[in-house]
Amino acid sequence: MSDQAMLLVADDDPAVRQSLERTLTREGYGVVLAPDGQAALDRLRQGGIDLLLSDLKMPGLTGLELLKQAREAAPDVDVILLTAFGTVEEAVRAMKDGAIDFLTKPLQRAQLVRVIRQALERRSLIQQNRALKERLDDLLREGNAIGVSYAFKQMMTLVGQVADSSASVLIQGESGTGKELAARAIHDRSPRRQGPFVAVNCAALPETLLESELFGYEKGAFTGAGNRKEGRFELADGGTLFLDEVADLSPVTQPKILRVLQEGEFERVGGTRTLRVDVRIVTATNQDLTQLVRDKRFREDLFYRLNVITITTPPLRDRREDIPVLAQHFLRLYAAKNNRKLDGVSDGAMSCLEAYAWPGNVRELENVIERAVVLARGTAIEVENLPANVTERSVMFKRDELESGPGVSGDTPGGVFTIRVGTPLAEVEQRLLEETLRMNKGNRSLTAKQLGIDPKTVFRKLKQAEAEAEESAADADKPSAP
Repeated sequence: MSDQAMLLVADDDPAVRQSLERTLTREGYGVVLAPDGQAALDRLRQGGIDLLLSDLKMPGLTGLELLKQAREAAPDVDVILLTAFGTVEEAVRAMKDGAIDFLTKPLQRAQLVRVIRQALERRSLIQQNRALKERLDDLLREGNAIGVSYAFKQMMTLVGQVADSSASVLIQGESGTGKELAARAIHDRSPRRQGPFVAVNCAALPETLLESELFGYEKGAFTGAGNRKEGRFELADGGTLFLDEVADLSPVTQPKILRVLQEGEFERVGGTRTLRVDVRIVTATNQDLTQLVRDKRFREDLFYRLNVITITTPPLRDRREDIPVLAQHFLRLYAAKNNRKLDGVSDGAMSCLEAYAWPGNVRELENVIERAVVLARGTAIEVENLPANVTERSVMFKRDELESGPGVSGDTPGGVFTIRVGTPLAEVEQRLLEETLRMNKGNRSLTAKQLGIDPKTVFRKLKQAEAEAEESAADADKPSAP
């Protein structure tokens, strides 16, 4: 396997080196041997090593000395120390100096394989975490909202197209999909970016308060109005006013909003002087405004004024590629807030996140990650840190379960992934094929053996999946019919 994990074994005993080489090769790893610490350090500096196993007692450069220099030469390579003369003091010292683990000879094969597998899984997690951080940093550096999926990019393309206009924009989407973030993105990309962005949640205020919040009021307009107050329209002059949950506007307030849109003018509550403002209005709702118009619950003329451009924020279930990068973003945010040091999200936990339906969308994912950060006790968010509703309806496949089947070899590092109950069988089959192939580092023969199918079938199914993905992308790029 060209992408198999490469292990460097440093030991001055030839018999130990040969024994480890046989054991680790049978486990599917690539093995490089070094007779002493200096030779191991020289090889480590050449690169291409994923894990170092070093004897503690060696002539010349000892295991502890090699450990210290290895941390400088290849900081991403973890070190496992081996010794026949292990003591508690040496183990503690080795761990403090950065060793990932400490094993005593004679080595037990099962323990050795388990420790190596855990070390490599940790390395993989750190690398994935670093890649997600870089991807996330690129997005944030470019001023983008967070997302890499096709559905998200399509939405952001439309945001960019409408941003430099003065047209009113209606943002539709389920709760928690980021409608306000889309509105802010429109403002930040518009010529009004230097002006204010003012947001109002129309559903959070009763009718009487909403009107005074939007238009302001004069002194003495009502009991408690001791001084004149500017409304949100005045505060947003020269910028953007975002009306969230616009479907909840009362029949009394709707015509006043319409007047501002048509004439750019209004009066404060209790006032007689007409005020003029230059405001771009962006609205959002999770309700069907078209149906509300048919039901006579929303003014048709106002609807057409608001609905010059419509942008739909996709639900999280339709942009699953964004789940890892969003989870990484929220992990960094809440780890910093709670003073926690976490490497990332484990494969098993990430599989649960990717399989869940997310009825609460991005807002629910944020809540789940915050909870997991608080509950995590290791270096990563694990399955047990997630709420039951995210994990209980998933079927989890583990390596030992795969090995219980006929014709399955135990010579491959394992993995964990989940399938949501109710997933179509064709999708389950394809997911199992892809995950087993990934677990086997792309080895199609071993994958076919484990799944009990012909290698040609693996090749055919992969080609079929690629063709379907290309066809889907081509269809998405076609212009819609007028």
